[in-house]
Amino acid sequence: METITPSELKAYLDEGKRKFLVIDVREPWEYKVCHIEGSRHIPMAQIAASKDKLQPDVETVVICHHGTRSFQVANYLEQSGFSRVSNLEGGIDAWAREVDPDMPQY
Repeated sequence: METITPSELKAYLDEGKRKFLVIDVREPWEYKVCHIEGSRHIPMAQIAASKDKLQPDVETVVICHHGTRSFQVANYLEQSGFSRVSNLEGGIDAWAREVDPDMPQY
């Protein structure tokens, strides 16, 4: 599984040339506190039921609070046949510290 830094993800989002999906696997209350604009919210507990609605060949970046849950989900997606999955290093917490210091943190 690949990892991606917050700065790399920000560059991809700003560039707008790559087609990829950002999946936020945190709980609904966490997503309400803060999230990356354009990310798709699918809580970790719903990934198995939702994976058939995702495209396994589309580059996918999985995020959570610190990177642990998203690592598990990214690993699960890879084992399910997704070929281009990355985990956001440090999660939304690192994103807030490195990319968007105005983002609420918890």
